[in-house]
Amino acid sequence: MSFRGSIQTPVRAVGVESDGAAITRVFWVREAEEEDAGEPDDLVREALAQLDAYFAGHLTAFDVPLDLGRQTEATRAVLMTLYDTVGHGETVTYGELAARSGTTVPARGIGSIMGANPIPIIVPCHRVVAGDGLGGYSGGREGEGLLTKRWLLEHEGALPTALF
Repeated sequence: MSFRGSIQTPVRAVGVESDGAAITRVFWVREAEEEDAGEPDDLVREALAQLDAYFAGHLTAFDVPLDLGRQTEATRAVLMTLYDTVGHGETVTYGELAARSGTTVPARGIGSIMGANPIPIIVPCHRVVAGDGLGGYSGGREGEGLLTKRWLLEHEGALPTALF
């Protein structure tokens, strides 16, 4: 059984799904999905409350059980290394995360793993940057991935606020 709910954020509506035991998905809600939000369970309500506190600037670490679903060992190691070692207000490069994870995944592969992260924001793929800039990001409003990534990093104090 799957449970679902969503909240509005400054960068786009965010949805959360659980299987009743763990959060299984965080996603950027498209307008059509907003009408079919589903029923939240206590776990979804808790995750939404934590996301709301994060976006309000009151939460720096999430504390909900996670289930990354079916992943390769390397993908799971990379995502959990990110979750466990890159805190609020910090960034790590794709190459640094590759080395830190203890896998043989190259930096380019780290980018692909970040793009397929099933639990963005909570597993903070926005904190992974290129050695020479922000890198990529697929979250937020259509076509505004890098603006969303910049907003999230500025919100956490990991980047100086843009002047314009």
